[in-house]
Amino acid sequence: MKYQLIDMDTELVLAKGLCERIGIDGRLQHKPLVGGKEEYEISLALPTHLEAISAVIDALMSPVHGVIKDASEIQAVGHRVVHGGERFSGSVLIGDEVMKALEDNIPLAPLHNPANITGINACTEVMGPDVPQVGVFDTAFHQTMQPAAFTYAIPYEYYEKYKIRRYGFHGISHMYVSDRAAAMLGKPIEELKLISCHMGNGSSVCAIDHGKSVDTSMGFTPISGLLMGTRCGDIDVGIIEFLMNVENLTIEELLQILNQKSGVFGVSGVSSDFRDLAKASKAGNQRAQLALDVFNYQVSKRIGSYVVAMNGVDAIIFTAGIGENSPYVRSEICKSLTCLGFELDEEKNNVYGKEVDVSTENSKNRILIIPTNEELVIARETLSLTRGK
Repeated sequence: MKYQLIDMDTELVLAKGLCERIGIDGRLQHKPLVGGKEEYEISLALPTHLEAISAVIDALMSPVHGVIKDASEIQAVGHRVVHGGERFSGSVLIGDEVMKALEDNIPLAPLHNPANITGINACTEVMGPDVPQVGVFDTAFHQTMQPAAFTYAIPYEYYEKYKIRRYGFHGISHMYVSDRAAAMLGKPIEELKLISCHMGNGSSVCAIDHGKSVDTSMGFTPISGLLMGTRCGDIDVGIIEFLMNVENLTIEELLQILNQKSGVFGVSGVSSDFRDLAKASKAGNQRAQLALDVFNYQVSKRIGSYVVAMNGVDAIIFTAGIGENSPYVRSEICKSLTCLGFELDEEKNNVYGKEVDVSTENSKNRILIIPTNEELVIARETLSLTRGK
């Protein structure tokens, strides 16, 4: 459970941290960012999210490490909710009706939505029912996709009965970086065609036409699209039946393989971390290099298809852990894009985690690096919906 405390008068992050190993043994990492106080890490019992939320409040109010005097200074809470289904096309104040909708969407996100619900209930119990809470959905940004983009070619009754369709994820990140791209280019987002490449342990590409998502690589679940750290991405579905038969696997066992043992980790046999792959490749590991090559090829191909989907493009955006911090990956992807009017300045590209245009002066279209900030989007949405409450 990640958290940030933000003063929205200035959008200054006062503290941030992470509760991990909830339900196992428990650990809290807390970093105050004002007042000259030191960060710390502590092991403590966190059997549920209730204890984790309580530990966060205690850390924020700690005389030694805290940044507020009283929990009443927290005026609202925003939650990143992975799956809103078709029900939510924007952020919402959380109440009984919204909670029922989140429960109804559990079959669409069985790993994520129950944790989101638990976190919301824990905040209500610790802070009380009078502190407003907001749900910001990772799927909402993509609700502008047209049926031709989100419909799967299976019997239509499955869409009607079970809402099986492309939903897309990373929407909060894609929304933030597209807004920042418009600011960098000095143009209204309504005049731009952008392709956002969110590349991390989970990766997706999104086509954003005049500020609206028109297509994205992830689908019904986050496993589809590009190969990722440990996820396979798009594969021939016939492989599933074949492997279940020849390896005598259950569907649960195979899904674990496709979600946790595939991707660049599965191809390389080395790691799901692109930094490890780069080191192994330099040392001569051919499978590590193959994993990088497959990833770069898939991203390049997806970018090309989205230029066609939008009938043009003004800029591509690289964001998230790999997109922001791998000059090599950006360079290799852009080598295939010169035919589309992209020309990378290799010297400018030698940068990590900064907001910068790395195109050459002669590049027809722009290549932008924009560090994502999903927490700020959540905070802004929360402020907008709770102002005056």
